[in-house]
Amino acid sequence: MHTIRQAAVAGTFYPARAAVLSQTVQDLLGAVAPEAGAALVAPKALIVPHAGYVYSGSTAARAYAQLVPWRASIRRVVLLGPVHRVPVRGLALPGVEVFATPLGEVPLDPAALASVASLPQVVTSAAAHALEHSLEVQLPFLQTVLDQFALVPLAVGDARATEVAQVLEALWGGPETLIVISSDLSHFLPYRMAQATDQGTVQRILALEGSLTHEQACGGTPVNGLLLAARRHGLQPRLLGLCNSGDTAGDKNRVVGYASLIFSEAPHAIH
Repeated sequence: MHTIRQAAVAGTFYPARAAVLSQTVQDLLGAVAPEAGAALVAPKALIVPHAGYVYSGSTAARAYAQLVPWRASIRRVVLLGPVHRVPVRGLALPGVEVFATPLGEVPLDPAALASVASLPQVVTSAAAHALEHSLEVQLPFLQTVLDQFALVPLAVGDARATEVAQVLEALWGGPETLIVISSDLSHFLPYRMAQATDQGTVQRILALEGSLTHEQACGGTPVNGLLLAARRHGLQPRLLGLCNSGDTAGDKNRVVGYASLIFSEAPHAIH
C-alpha cells in the first residue's frame, strides 16, 4: 500500500463531491477568454492564488487555462506554497507517495523528491502538509488541465529566497516540468488600499524584483525564490489576472488580494 496525503479542505475551500468539483473547475476554466497567440511558448512557471474557489478560483483559472495546449507535454509539476498551520524551517517534503483529491490520486515523483532531499534546507514533515490548503487547492485544477503528471510538493516555511531558488534549480528540468507557486497577495486591507498595494506588488513581480514581504504576499518566500531563478533563466512574466475578495465573494472592508501570473522563456532562449 502506498502512503496517501488525503484531501483536508474538500468541502470547505472547494466542493467535496467529485462531479460537482469537476463541473466547478470546468466552469471556471470555461469562463476564461482564449488569448490569441498566447500558446506559442510553453509556460515554465505560474503564480496562482489559494483561497476558496468562490473567492479566487476565477483568478487561478486564468493561469491554469494557459496549460491546456501543453496538457500532454507537462509531465511533472513542482508545487510550492507557504505553510499556514504548522511552522517549519526550510522547505518540507510530505513523506508520502500520493496526494488525493475528490478527482482521484496524484502520484509524487520519487526521483525528484530524492534529488532534493539531501539539501540542508529540505526537511520532511507530514504535519506541515496534513492540513495545508495552499498546495491542495491547486490539485483539482492541475488534474483537470493536464493529462498524466507527477507531483513534487513542497510546503515552504522559514527559508531564504536563495534556499528556495536552489531547490527550484535542482528540479528545473525541461519543458516537461512546470513550476507552480501558490500565493495570495495582501490580507485584510480596505478595498482601495488593497488595490493600490497589490498593484505595487504585481509591478515588483513583473520587474522580477524578489524582495516581497509576507504583508505583500503570504507566499512571499516561494515567490521571491522563483523570481531569483526566473532572472537567472531569463523568464518573462506576464500578468493574467488581478482582483481581490471584494470583487468576488466578500465585502470591501477587509479583503484578500489575488493575482495570476505566467512565466515563459523568451522565444530566442529556447533550444
